[in-house]
Amino acid sequence: MVFKRLLGSLGVGGPTVDTVLAPGAVLPGGALSGQVHLKGGDTDFTIEHITLELVARVEAEHDGGESEGAVVFDRFSVGGSFRLSAGELYSVPFSVMLPWETPVTELHGQSLGIVLGVRTELAVAGAKDKGDLDPLAVRPLPAQEAILEALGQLGFGFKSADLEYGHIGGTGQQLPFYQEIELAPAPRYAHQVNEIEVTFLANPGVLEVVLEADKRGGFFSGGHDAVTRFTVNHHGVEQIDWHAEVDSWIRRLVEHHASSGGHGSYGHSGSYGHSGSHHDGHYGHGAPHAAHSGHTHKDEHGHGEHHHDGGHRSGPGMGTAIAAGAAGLAVGVVGGMVAAEVIDEVGDFFEGDDEEEGDEG
Repeated sequence: MVFKRLLGSLGVGGPTVDTVLAPGAVLPGGALSGQVHLKGGDTDFTIEHITLELVARVEAEHDGGESEGAVVFDRFSVGGSFRLSAGELYSVPFSVMLPWETPVTELHGQSLGIVLGVRTELAVAGAKDKGDLDPLAVRPLPAQEAILEALGQLGFGFKSADLEYGHIGGTGQQLPFYQEIELAPAPRYAHQVNEIEVTFLANPGVLEVVLEADKRGGFFSGGHDAVTRFTVNHHGVEQIDWHAEVDSWIRRLVEHHASSGGHGSYGHSGSYGHSGSHHDGHYGHGAPHAAHSGHTHKDEHGHGEHHHDGGHRSGPGMGTAIAAGAAGLAVGVVGGMVAAEVIDEVGDFFEGDDEEEGDEG
């Protein structure tokens, strides 16, 4: 074990800590397990509490441009109220549940460039000190993975992923930021859109899927965005033809936005294969356990019509595209960030944010 001396007021002679997470990537809404290993300092200390923080690197847009910062998006108390003798070794096991909206950091073991970490905080002798930080790996839920794989089969290529500070209106978003997975358009849509952005907002009951198309602008008109939202149940994922389902989402996103002159309209929610009415009077017919809804506010109002037209599977999935560099497209935020670099970046990034955050609580 590599014990790391706590930062801040305890200094030399204080206790050291090493938090070890259980191996493997975890699921959004799933259990994160591990142990906090403590080693006593030069004298006895009373450990008042041990807290784990989930920390994310988040981008924020403002008038001056764009900046990045660390956001603590959940905290868990995992122990405390015990005496740690000088030089004593003491371990505290833990198991906590991640938020359902925890961002996905990898697909089939390939990094998406998202930086998440678990930081350990001790309250000792009336002072709070933040110690080691460990990279957190999160894999997609079955429905998330199925949708990404379908996009890959349809010819979309992974470009990058990031976390954006803000809230998507009309959704059940809980965290103060959301994840955007940016995809290069499939050849059939390349003349219509610059890229597609996918955002997943999960909760215990359903998965909300927000799709945004960055539209290409013509000579006499600027580009604009189309936004739409679909809702999928966690159960019955294997019963859905995701290739056909997602293809219908993309086509409705692109075609209906174009037909409305660049201004998305509202759709009304539906479920279990038959959607409700829309402003254009059409009905959509979806696969089992797939539903849609509208009233999504991001850059513009998106319309959420859902129409199932069938299709066939072809091409590699998104996991293959990421692993293979998406036929020459950049993988990760900057042209192919590998897992080791992401792990190094976790430490470099979050260590620089300790002073900015100060003591919480």
